[in-house]
Amino acid sequence: MSNTEKPADQPISHFHDLLKGEQRIAARVTIIGMVLDAFLGIIKVIGGSLFHSQALVVDGIHSFTDVASDLVVLAVMKLSRQAPDENHPYGHQRIETMGTMILGSVLIAVGAALAWDNVLRIMAGEDLLAPGWPVLVAALISVLSKEWIYRYTRRVGESIRSDLIVANAWHSRTDAFSSIIVLLSTAGAMLGLVWLDAVAAVAIAVIVVRIGWKFTWDSVQELVDTGLSPEQADKLRRIARQTDGVRNVHELRSRRMGHDIFLDVHLMVRPEISVSEGHQIGMRVVGGIQEELDSPVDINFHIDAEDDEQGTPTSWSLPSRKEISEILDHHLPALPHQSRMRLHYLKNHVHIEIFLESRAQLGEKSVAEINRELETYPWFGSLKVWFSTP
Repeated sequence: MSNTEKPADQPISHFHDLLKGEQRIAARVTIIGMVLDAFLGIIKVIGGSLFHSQALVVDGIHSFTDVASDLVVLAVMKLSRQAPDENHPYGHQRIETMGTMILGSVLIAVGAALAWDNVLRIMAGEDLLAPGWPVLVAALISVLSKEWIYRYTRRVGESIRSDLIVANAWHSRTDAFSSIIVLLSTAGAMLGLVWLDAVAAVAIAVIVVRIGWKFTWDSVQELVDTGLSPEQADKLRRIARQTDGVRNVHELRSRRMGHDIFLDVHLMVRPEISVSEGHQIGMRVVGGIQEELDSPVDINFHIDAEDDEQGTPTSWSLPSRKEISEILDHHLPALPHQSRMRLHYLKNHVHIEIFLESRAQLGEKSVAEINRELETYPWFGSLKVWFSTP
């Protein structure tokens, strides 16, 4: 028995409208950031070139990588926020993960190239010129504006549950950090420590590489279906075990897709309960887990009558209800066809319960005799017959 519980009981059309709304919000904040990044990139590259600051030029190139990442975000958000369809029943969130990985890879490549170029400048012992005061002004403008766009973008990303938007926000903040380095190095260079500008350029490039590596590694972890931490998994098992009616929990598996969590869990219950009661127990486990997790969670639970992880799994070759009915017709020809029968598949044997109105419906054979006859079948476990009247 299994069930999939969606994050919210909403109609598909409403879910699609919600995704479209999130897409518009993400596009708006990304376009604002992109325009700001382009403006800052222009003034920093021009200012750094005119006033002898390689650190400011590298910082400007960093800003242009922000513009490129914003374009990636716009394209990816449009695709990843599409509603689930027939070919993608789990949604399109992995497109966002791929976009984040591409963004991280670009940052690593750009940062490594800039760092290597400035290391070569330092090793070559080039004559370095002290930066002019406009470099300080450009760096200060960059710090203030990038800190503002970081806070704004991160708030929007968290509100629409988008790791890509949050990642883009942190990318913006690295620009603010690098501009602070430009401020300090420029002040030092203007005081006579001219080499500080080249060192600062290398430091900024290293920051870019580090952030890019984090984005890329986190995305790879998700793409290979890395599950929840052992601590989180143990907590979810504890919630399930404490649910009334659950005897044991096994085969708990999890994976992430964007900001969502997909969870598979096997719940062991008493074998004699009804199908509907087992399903209700599973639904109570779903409710308890959803209260514990902050992220939307899609839970698929499987109801087990025994622990098939530790013991021998139930064989698919055990006879079906139809086959057992035919066998009973042979051994109990007097058995009414409308009689109720309950089957229990446990430890690779079938245990049979038959419910009759009276003893006369069983015919001439006793229950003990029928049990002896059925023992010749390797799958047979036991037979019990219940009578409404003596």
